Amino acid sequence: MKHHLNTLFVTTQGSYLANEGEAVLVRVEKQTKLRVPIHTLGGIVCFGRIGVSPSLMGLCGQRGVSISFLSEQGMFLARVTGFTSGNVLLRREQYRQADDNLASTRIARNMVAAKLANARSVLLRNLRDYPNAAHTPEIEAAAGRIASGIEEARLADDLDRLRGTEGESANAYFGVFPYLITQPAKGEAESAADGFVFRGRSRRPPLDNVNAMLSFLYAMLAHDARCACECAGLDAAVGFLHRDRPGRPGLGLDLMEEFRPFIVDRLVLSLINRRQVQPKGFTTIEGGAVSMDDVTRKAVLVAFQKRKQEEVVHPFLGEKTTIGLLIHLQARLLARHLRGDLDAYPAFVWK
Repeated sequence: MKHHLNTLFVTTQGSYLANEGEAVLVRVEKQTKLRVPIHTLGGIVCFGRIGVSPSLMGLCGQRGVSISFLSEQGMFLARVTGFTSGNVLLRREQYRQADDNLASTRIARNMVAAKLANARSVLLRNLRDYPNAAHTPEIEAAAGRIASGIEEARLADDLDRLRGTEGESANAYFGVFPYLITQPAKGEAESAADGFVFRGRSRRPPLDNVNAMLSFLYAMLAHDARCACECAGLDAAVGFLHRDRPGRPGLGLDLMEEFRPFIVDRLVLSLINRRQVQPKGFTTIEGGAVSMDDVTRKAVLVAFQKRKQEEVVHPFLGEKTTIGLLIHLQARLLARHLRGDLDAYPAFVWK
């Protein structure tokens, strides 16, 4: 069983990472600011201008600790890993099913149905928390459309049809997403809700502060999903819903779909509605992209790490685990399905 190891996020520009024996050192202007034993780490994520010594890269490769390099805004650039582990028979079966449209659809439709069910749960949770909100009818209507999408996804027999259902449901979900951002009481002073806007999902680049947080955390989730695939012996590049594209972790993107609403969307709404991030922590850069400053980025990362430490009961296994380990458990359940131990892939549905 995989233990929940820490991820070391390095955001201070100009930092240099090296090792001293079995410890990872983070140096800023030649001064050691942090020392972390490597056996406590599952991965290292570097944002922006971060240097890493060849010696540390070699040590991380030997210890199975991946090093990912991202832009300051969270866009994935590259990843350093050691030898790829995994069962060749499992991967060959993964490739065979990925080449079979019907087999791919059977797996992908469970993932999409779970994603839509979790998105609907986000809306229903908001309705319970704010039963008299001004936009309750719109949110209820969107939840109803997504419920129809869930049934359509479960019956889909073609990937293109499945993607169409997913797209329609996503439009309904993000169409009411701004209504989930609670507004401050009348006469209240400056708050996080003031100035937070969402004009529909925008990715590359994110064009408002809500999208900036969503895209940033989706990149973090994609990193975790890719690691989960590798740890389970699967090829992260070969997906079922996301087809092959050079440099894209298709299976990692597949695996993270069911966790987008449950982990990222809920966290972003919580950060805003609880006033844990402020609009002044975002700036618009050249080209219209919105970016977080260092203080906001660190606050988001800390909240993300704390969220992953929370415990839940896995709906299929019936065992208590941390949220951060859920995606690893799903990767292993997918591997069991591919091996023939499970009749279908049991996607994660938040209850």
